[in-house]
Amino acid sequence: MRILLTGEQMRDADAYTIHEMGVPSLILMEHAALSVMEVLEEEQVDLTAPLIVCGSGNNGGDGLAIARLLHLKGHTPEVWYVGNPEHASEENKVQRQIIENYKIPIRNTFSKKEYSVIIDTIFGTGLAREVGGVYRETIELLNQCSGKKVAVDIPSGIADTTGKVWGTAFQADITVCLGYEKLGTVLHPGTTYAGKRIVKDIGIISHNVHEEERIYTYEKEELGKLMPRRKTDSNKGSYGRVLMIAGSKGMAGAAYLGAKAAYSVGAGLVQIYTEESNRMILQQLLPEAIISTYTEFDKIKLKELFDWADVVCIGSGLGKSETAEKIVTYAMQYGKSPCVLDGDGLNILAEEMTLLEYKKNVVLTPHMKEMSRLLQCTVEELKENSLRCLQEFVEEYPVVCAMKDSRTMVASDEQGIYVNTAGNNAMAKAGSGDVLAGIITGLLAQGMSLRKACETGVFLHGLCGDKAKEQKGSYSVLASDLIDAIAAVLKGAEHEDL
Repeated sequence: MRILLTGEQMRDADAYTIHEMGVPSLILMEHAALSVMEVLEEEQVDLTAPLIVCGSGNNGGDGLAIARLLHLKGHTPEVWYVGNPEHASEENKVQRQIIENYKIPIRNTFSKKEYSVIIDTIFGTGLAREVGGVYRETIELLNQCSGKKVAVDIPSGIADTTGKVWGTAFQADITVCLGYEKLGTVLHPGTTYAGKRIVKDIGIISHNVHEEERIYTYEKEELGKLMPRRKTDSNKGSYGRVLMIAGSKGMAGAAYLGAKAAYSVGAGLVQIYTEESNRMILQQLLPEAIISTYTEFDKIKLKELFDWADVVCIGSGLGKSETAEKIVTYAMQYGKSPCVLDGDGLNILAEEMTLLEYKKNVVLTPHMKEMSRLLQCTVEELKENSLRCLQEFVEEYPVVCAMKDSRTMVASDEQGIYVNTAGNNAMAKAGSGDVLAGIITGLLAQGMSLRKACETGVFLHGLCGDKAKEQKGSYSVLASDLIDAIAAVLKGAEHEDL
């Protein structure tokens, strides 16, 4: 597990380390500078002609300390100070005085020459306004320059929590994240400006981030520990019965993708309940599944199916017919098993949010448009601060929600936020969401909790996307390729005793 901090959490951690633990700010600054030097050496950055661009805050102080360390190692750093010295932090003033003592020149204008590396220490975290004036001109000029570009803590111009670009931002090849990765360097578009993110421990303690406020992601090597164990003494009944209510006339594919995905992650038995015209298609596509069909709403049949199932997935390709609406309503009001609500199930829910009063064990998997309907806002409003919107949603409704985007987030009340960093743009295809719903459902069938199944499912789905892209490139990956990749990804993650 890798912890991600918002800007506010990082500032709290910084303050706690300084004021409660007694570590002077200048010591932390020294550790930061040493960490950047380590990265420069580890990444074999050309240091023949380094430029350090400093602001007047503590991030600029880091830059001044880096310039001194480069000087002491025999390099000839140039310092461009774009901040206002009169408004400098106390630590910044100390570092500036030190490099003046070392006779390292500080300029306040840009020298038109070639640099081997440009180190950005203009703003750091805490920026909450549009970048303008000399700062905007400076960043845009730096982006046009050749040479390796390194940001310290966060690229200047990126919002530390949302990843928003404040008008313009430094385009880094490498970002050295001090203490912890900032959420803004993980979320889009901030992550595209951060380049390669390298986290360095500089002694900052994040003690005060409670579980309900924690933001985190998983590393690839953790998948094996997250997956449910397979017992040597077991049968199909040991791994759960899945009811997949999906598909409508002309939409058999959604049911197929979801059901096959559930099987592929280990579910023991899958039954598809779908519109009658899909029967023949699905029997041929997935002979392993039980196929039940309807032509109209059948309460008796539904009760029989719900009594049979250990977990239910509803909505993928279901449509919004009167029958579909009755099925979703029945499931929410009378279904006792855990339920994954996807696709049209979410669109039906958006028109009657009171249905959530009947059912607590629900996983919602909305993409941004579906989430905007649930929240009754625009997609643009949602994207402006997706983290806050998601947090407020799960505080109001007792669900586990996987809000799908380029960085999918999973949240539930009192359990913090999981941010998925696996996956890629090759997955932006029809049917990808159906596969995810099936994966989560298949994991639930094996006894995982709603939250853990949702997190693990989103993570696995992303890893499968990475595997598929590796095999087929960015353009040609289909949703079915994600399912094909499940076997390879899970085989690589299996425990030795399985």
